[in-house]
Amino acid sequence: MNRRKFIEAGSLAALSSMLANPLTTFAGGTKKKRLALVGTGIRGVRFWGETVRNNYSEFIEFVGLCDLNEGRLQYARTRMKVDCPTFLDFEQMLSRTKPDVVIVTTVDAEHDKQIVTALEMGADVITEKPMTTDEVKCKAILDAEKRTGRKVIVAFNYRHGPHPTKIKELLSQDRIGKVTSVDFNWYLNVYHGADYFRRWHGLKHRSGSLWVHKSTHHFDLLNWWLDSDPVEVTAYGKLEHYGKNNPFRGKRCMGCEHKDKCRFYWDITKDDTMMKLYVANEKYDGYIRDNCVFREEIDIYDKMSAQIVYANGVTVNYSLTTYSPYEGWRLSFNGTNGKLDTWLDIPYQPTDLEKVSQEERHAIEMSSAKDEKPVGYAEIIVADNFKTGVESVKVPKFKGGHGGGDVRMHDRLFRDTGAADPFRLMAGTRDGAMSLLIGVAARKSIDEKRPVKISELTDIKPLERRPFR
Repeated sequence: MNRRKFIEAGSLAALSSMLANPLTTFAGGTKKKRLALVGTGIRGVRFWGETVRNNYSEFIEFVGLCDLNEGRLQYARTRMKVDCPTFLDFEQMLSRTKPDVVIVTTVDAEHDKQIVTALEMGADVITEKPMTTDEVKCKAILDAEKRTGRKVIVAFNYRHGPHPTKIKELLSQDRIGKVTSVDFNWYLNVYHGADYFRRWHGLKHRSGSLWVHKSTHHFDLLNWWLDSDPVEVTAYGKLEHYGKNNPFRGKRCMGCEHKDKCRFYWDITKDDTMMKLYVANEKYDGYIRDNCVFREEIDIYDKMSAQIVYANGVTVNYSLTTYSPYEGWRLSFNGTNGKLDTWLDIPYQPTDLEKVSQEERHAIEMSSAKDEKPVGYAEIIVADNFKTGVESVKVPKFKGGHGGGDVRMHDRLFRDTGAADPFRLMAGTRDGAMSLLIGVAARKSIDEKRPVKISELTDIKPLERRPFR
């Protein structure tokens, strides 16, 4: 084999490895998987801790918990009802407990450190999205996975819900012909949207901005639905509602002198979990959970729009709004033979007329009941060119657990590890990279007022059509 063919063969092998089902190395064996969790905030304690322990204890055991906050660690151990040791030092935990899998739920900007260290110390990794927050950290993770032979799964739970999966199925059948463009609009209401500005997410250096922390979810869905890679991003974003835009502000909601006139006042004392997990443990690291949404240090955007061009020629028009009166999304695929339209939780649509408090909606979405029953249906409308009428495709609708995606993802991770995956639901590092890099490119586009090519950020070669399994 000459040098050129050797290099090409190596590149194809590397690509094949990145596109392979990342769950493969997690599967097999009769022993319980030894899990270690780093990051004991609310997502780690409830979704990856308590829920996994309650529903999958016959398949897994927690062997270690790690966090920089000693108080949250002890609360997590009690809440999760586990008797494993706790650690303030991550490497010490890995060395002493030797887990099979490390679950990473720390602040987004710290993911790369834990992922790379875990891989190098012999563990596979499940990481919360986003995989990381910039192109340098992304490359470090990709290099570590390749170097160690271990695997990283990125927890893109939205893929697993019946509604997104049905969209994937219809598109894979070329139901509307070749897709040429997409319109995708996501709305966060004034309760859920505001909460990002209360927390560490409001600072770019910690979350990468909502382009990365939140929109990574949406970009992954687009990449997955289209089976292609993004090549260029042009974006606009502005902070015009939260942060320094308000005439008054306090340090935090609790004890704030403006609480009687502030419509964003949140009484954290009414939430027992938040009080025990965060307020009781502020003395260890100073982290305040009920920060003022108008504090001047906030530097992320609260309205965003982008145009994304894909290797297969598809153009996407995307937007994210963080102060909408209602929470939901609209999605439209335009194809050579027709059009596919769908939506979720748009309150004046026939399938979304049930009365659910907007204040409570996010809490319902984040709940992960194991045996949740469908409530009504989501609707997908397909219209064919040159035909009268439309086809209505009805999909069972689940209110909790990200549209039913949470429990299905957990099942695949911890119980049904050998199950067929025809729609490539499990996401690996390539999926994590291509989704977060759209957000990074959007930030760069706004800062430099120009279109940004994904090739400026990574040496991953874009595919016009990714292999479909």
